Amino acid sequence: MESKEHIIDLPKRVYIGNDLISSIREYLISLNLSDPFLVVTGPIVRMSITSKLFDSLSNFKYEVIEVKSADIEEVNHVEEFAKQIKANVIIGVGGGSVIDVAKYVAFRIDKEFISIPTAPSHDGITSPFAAIKGMGKPISVKAKGPLSIIADIQILSTAPRRLINAGVGDTIGKFIAVRDWKLASKITGEYYGDYTASLALLSAKHALSCTKLLNKDLRAGVRILTEALISSGVAMGMAGSTRPASGSEHLFAHAIEMLYPGKGLHGELVAIGTILMAYVHGINWRKIKKAMKRVGLPTNAKEVGIPEEGVIKALTIAHSIRPERYTILGDRGLSWSSAEKIARETGVIS
Repeated sequence: MESKEHIIDLPKRVYIGNDLISSIREYLISLNLSDPFLVVTGPIVRMSITSKLFDSLSNFKYEVIEVKSADIEEVNHVEEFAKQIKANVIIGVGGGSVIDVAKYVAFRIDKEFISIPTAPSHDGITSPFAAIKGMGKPISVKAKGPLSIIADIQILSTAPRRLINAGVGDTIGKFIAVRDWKLASKITGEYYGDYTASLALLSAKHALSCTKLLNKDLRAGVRILTEALISSGVAMGMAGSTRPASGSEHLFAHAIEMLYPGKGLHGELVAIGTILMAYVHGINWRKIKKAMKRVGLPTNAKEVGIPEEGVIKALTIAHSIRPERYTILGDRGLSWSSAEKIARETGVIS
């Protein structure tokens, strides 16, 4: 049955290029945004970035607040401060945690959100969803999609290589997410958007091509990766859910995050989950694994400090993370013996 309406919120403008931070004043004016602004940033955002940003904001009223993690306590603190200063716009400047807090606060107080990522670590820079800890299971919640994204490739290219690689891992995972989505449509009758799915798949293909480019031309590779992350986020905005970008590979990653908090970056865990679920789906997991190794992504449990039995357990409970979301794992999940076989045959455990 068709729903009454399907609302698609997309960014009004995406600015992508080099040395864009110095031009933020002009961008904000062109977007007809009024101050005061609240700049949400993190403890590891480099002074060189923030000093340029603050120079560009010098003619506006603005306040700055620093967050250390994407949890509900930080969200409440930032929200209270935003209301106190009567912020009209929330500007997130930083990595995934900063962006998630900023857009979730913007959603809660119904203000515009501007995304200025400093690391291409996952597609949260564009998507209208946020991963906030302390709200139950580690799944995404509805947030404010960005009115505008300002992606400075010069800045993104200087992010730690591990974060860049994590962005590759997160994006390649869309190969699995789209297959799971299509399977769910056949089994449960769930809505499936062909165009949206194609957009997510295109992002995954670009991320795969990045694995051949990043070691030769970092900046060119980061630009392609950033565009892939942006289009993946747009796909989620069009679908109205994380379905095009999050399937059984993410359920595995979330299971690991529940069992072993702090072990591995999100994109690294998604990368390992992608290898495992590619095997289950019967697609070329060896090609995916080879590409991940090429950029230095972890492809086994040992590389992220997870015990082998932890991988097996995560595979057996992954289906229960989001029981309403049907994937290749089915309703009952994997048995311990099946999970162990998959993990050993793919080399995720030895």
